[in-house]
Amino acid sequence: MKLIILDRDGVLNEDSDAFIKTTDEWIPLPGSAEAVGRLTQAGYTIAIATNQSGVARGYFSLETLQAMHDKMAALAAEHGGKFAHIAFCPHGPDDDCDCRKPLPGLIQQIEQALGVSAKGSWMVGDSIRDLEAGVAAGCQPVLVRTGKGAKSEAKLADAHLSKALVFDDLAGFADYLLNNQQ
Repeated sequence: MKLIILDRDGVLNEDSDAFIKTTDEWIPLPGSAEAVGRLTQAGYTIAIATNQSGVARGYFSLETLQAMHDKMAALAAEHGGKFAHIAFCPHGPDDDCDCRKPLPGLIQQIEQALGVSAKGSWMVGDSIRDLEAGVAAGCQPVLVRTGKGAKSEAKLADAHLSKALVFDDLAGFADYLLNNQQ
């Protein structure tokens, strides 16, 4: 299985420091749904690993989060894309859980749900914590400059992530991967 794990906010949709709290606020980044479609059609399995502390903070409910994910899946499906699993951490930063990135718990949930190892797969995110979670699970880190990615890029070396591949957006990563398949 060729697995790609994506962060959500800042990779697939616009991010906000005020949190994405409604389906109307969930706005896809240009080319992201198409990129998921192209990767799915090329035989990649796409999973999501996303911190969603807005649930613990009371900003939105699990039902609203599911509605956002339904919207995301429908947009990807319009382009032939599919998410094999969506793992999310509903906890707050001080909840002492094992799933909040930079810990690899969400990736371990994906491994269990899909019955595969994430070692050697791709972890695409816009923050250092996304990439750290991926590296902890044996993934190859990829930073996109969308969302918080442009700010995170300057911190890659300090976080010992200087070998991470960097792309302008998810579509750029998809182009790279599809043009360099073995």
